Amino acid sequence: FLCMMPVNIRSFRRKVSYHAKAFRRFLARVERRPPANLDALVDALNAEVWQEIDCTSCGNCCKQMSPTFSAKDIKRIAGYTGMSIKEFKNKWLHQQLNDTDWMNKTQPCQFLNKASNLCSIYEVRPADCAEFPHLTKKKVTDYLHIHQQNIQYCPATYKMVEKMMVRIDFKAGVERLKKVEGL
Repeated sequence: FLCMMPVNIRSFRRKVSYHAKAFRRFLARVERRPPANLDALVDALNAEVWQEIDCTSCGNCCKQMSPTFSAKDIKRIAGYTGMSIKEFKNKWLHQQLNDTDWMNKTQPCQFLNKASNLCSIYEVRPADCAEFPHLTKKKVTDYLHIHQQNIQYCPATYKMVEKMMVRIDFKAGVERLKKVEGL
């Protein structure tokens, strides 16, 4: 039985800076030669990860990243906040140059309560937020490049990749984990 512990961002950042290259190389190798049971493995690991990681003790994605807001997201959230679409865009969003994506004007996200790490629009949050960190997207190999990016922001993604390393490349993974944990 695993216990969900609050995320220590300082410790997480240290681990990422030390292991990010190895994790990215591992994911690139898995992308080139995926094991036959990768989707099933990731489903099992996903269940384990969420028993260990508490997003509300972290909020790092909301502090370091910006979701993209689709037209559907903007309409839904503007209605929820009692604003017109135009007012909502003008107040909270900017459009990427040469792109159709709308992004937050500020970081951390304006909807993140910094004291509680809770989202003030959680019920109607952008699809990009609701699906983050995309651990169970199918086909897993189509999302490994996303996981390569997200390991630096998301302790859940980091934990999933850490577990994948152990399960896919057991002996080498155990040795790497021993080094990580200082055993």
